[in-house]
Amino acid sequence: MQSQTERPDAVIDAPKGNWVDRWAPDAWRPFLHLSRADRPIGTWLLLLPCWWGIGLAMMAGAPRWFDLWIALACGIGAIVMRGAGCTWNDITDRGIDAQVARTRSRPLPSGRVSLRGAYLWLIAQGLVGLVILLTLGPAAIWMGVASLALVAIYPFAKRFTWWPQIFLGLAFNWGVMLAYAAHAGRVDAAPVVAWLAGIAWTIFYDTIYAHQDAEDDALIGVKSTALLFGRNSPRILAGFAVLAVVLLAVAIGMTGRNVLIGWAGLAAFAAHLAWQLRLFQPDQDAMCLQLFRSNRDAGLILALFLAVAGLA
Repeated sequence: MQSQTERPDAVIDAPKGNWVDRWAPDAWRPFLHLSRADRPIGTWLLLLPCWWGIGLAMMAGAPRWFDLWIALACGIGAIVMRGAGCTWNDITDRGIDAQVARTRSRPLPSGRVSLRGAYLWLIAQGLVGLVILLTLGPAAIWMGVASLALVAIYPFAKRFTWWPQIFLGLAFNWGVMLAYAAHAGRVDAAPVVAWLAGIAWTIFYDTIYAHQDAEDDALIGVKSTALLFGRNSPRILAGFAVLAVVLLAVAIGMTGRNVLIGWAGLAAFAAHLAWQLRLFQPDQDAMCLQLFRSNRDAGLILALFLAVAGLA
């Protein structure tokens, strides 16, 4: 965790020298912090399952020019909807964030954004996401509407279950089905299995991330899989990594076309997770953050192979 910042209004755990703190206008900076625009890893982790879904859909059918728009629309949608989700999370967690050293400098607990301002920013981002969603066809629109319940529930999960990472996984990987539906006009079994795989992957990477806050969470009564697993996290997370890989293998196999290319990408994805497990130490905060961020590369490797398989 970063202990010092370049600017007095920077968020403590944001990457040093990020583009928001360097280039964003002063009036916009607190709202971009609220959306976590200063740390794009969350946007990547929301976007990559969408790109998996496009790849699986092309493998199951055939590529279309419209897939280019789906990929771009998912990118724009991931930016604004991840921002909306983070804004909603900070609205609901503003009391908790004020008690945690890593989060008390965020815009709401620090007072740089008012509660009313945060709600207006949430609505604005949601409207942009809605406009993008409306271009993707009826099946994708219904999938997008259905996802809102998961997004709304997630911030409260850590108050009533030791498994909030499941709720995060349910929401963050929904895009694999939404993007598949945008291409195919329906949701088949393959994206559903990939969604379940994504949930296992999310438990894997977000438990690593949650170990940074384990001590503070225990003090204030917030639950997480990091606290539940404790020192057994490496062994348990190995099981979730295996589950994610097996389910993805099944999903790729269900498409029936160029599956060897897809499985080759999955092998690289699996090797990346194994590398993370080799380096993972629950009590090393800096390493936990580094490994968490590296999941962008793991997911992107698989997305690229699925795209090649779909286009071949």
